[in-house]
Amino acid sequence: MTALPWLSITRGEAPLLVSIPHTGTDLAGLEGRLVSPWLGRKDADWWIEKLYDFAAGLGATVVRTSISRTVIDVNRDPSGVSLYPGQATTELCPTTTFDGEPLYREGQAPDAEEVAERRKTYFEPYHAALAEELARLRKVHERVVLYDCHSIRSVIPRLFDGELPVFNLGTNSGASTDPALQTLVADIIAGTGESHVVNGRFKGGFITRNFGKPEAGVHALQMELSCRCYMHERPGPVSADNWPADYDPDFAAPMRRALTEILQTAIRWARA
Repeated sequence: MTALPWLSITRGEAPLLVSIPHTGTDLAGLEGRLVSPWLGRKDADWWIEKLYDFAAGLGATVVRTSISRTVIDVNRDPSGVSLYPGQATTELCPTTTFDGEPLYREGQAPDAEEVAERRKTYFEPYHAALAEELARLRKVHERVVLYDCHSIRSVIPRLFDGELPVFNLGTNSGASTDPALQTLVADIIAGTGESHVVNGRFKGGFITRNFGKPEAGVHALQMELSCRCYMHERPGPVSADNWPADYDPDFAAPMRRALTEILQTAIRWARA
């Protein structure tokens, strides 16, 4: 596909594609329409690209967008259907933060025509890149794993009760991957001693649900991490003065070891 300045594709030959859809902070010129640029970047999956920067060294293909999820969320159903009916969530082109704060100044939110244009400009190329890379890998591997990387603040009352577990593994209730791979990954996260859940509040977004087709040789996992496991997350509400916390490689090292084991296991399983 045509090279795009906001879309990064690092090609590897292992049967693993790592998707990083929510670390982008590029607001695509929306700054003047937003209540504040900080709010526009508040819900990014902070430092996930650093946390997983070992993946390419394992031979994984890595696809990442630098566009903020405020511009468009490439992990939402483009039809507008909620992935979590009955639960609070944000739209394809969000108009509020996770905490419910308005993102746009009065009268500045995108209309249907603008949403459609953003979908064409950013959403469709990201998904085309995923499809193209999966097809490339499937030509040489009978099984390929799509691993979708995410993180979120540990406490967001609007989205979930209490403190979120550290590890939140989603496989669309088991539909997006072989049960054997789900079990292998679940055993690793259980072995860390950290809190964990499989197909809890976060069962996998549109990427996991759309591309996870075990019968076609593509096995998709979503890993949603609570930020406290790899960065110095402050308890309680956050502000521009304290969020995001800086990335601390030493603090993140134990989590990187666990994630390395997960990705290595996924590669071995796919090759078995």
